[in-house]
Amino acid sequence: MADIKKLAPLIARWEGGYVNDTIDRGGATNMGITLGTWRSQGYDKDGDGNIDKDDIKLLDYNDFAVILRIYWNKWLADLIEDQQIANILVDWVWGSGKWGIIIPQRLLGVQQDGIVGKKTLAAVNNRIPYEFHKQIWEARKQFLLDIVKRNPSQKKFINGWLNRLNDFKWK
Repeated sequence: MADIKKLAPLIARWEGGYVNDTIDRGGATNMGITLGTWRSQGYDKDGDGNIDKDDIKLLDYNDFAVILRIYWNKWLADLIEDQQIANILVDWVWGSGKWGIIIPQRLLGVQQDGIVGKKTLAAVNNRIPYEFHKQIWEARKQFLLDIVKRNPSQKKFINGWLNRLNDFKWK
């Protein structure tokens, strides 16, 4: 079965410190954790009565680990038999939210509801890992290219996104 401890360093390697790029749709971000995600799962780290970018600046690796566990659990990844499949699936939902579940569900031929349940999980574990991984990788690449096609301002991020995706190639 897959192990989150094997995935955490892979994702952490691609996530930097605090940034608030006005072009990045994620807004204020630290270690890949957006303000929106922190507001829905976090707490007021600086104790000033509101959760804002100042709290994002204070995030640390423990916060990263807590938030990563939430995304890991969205995929029920403890029950995914192949580590590389779990890695690429969880990284996709980490980076792109519900699309990191909906598009793989489309590839699996199960209901595309963005919720991983028994049928989605069974479909994942019944696929030939290498072949399914290749499908996921290609679909995610196309997803990233389509983001830039729809919103050319995102072009400044495409090389980093593709480099990250390459880090999740089948090994």
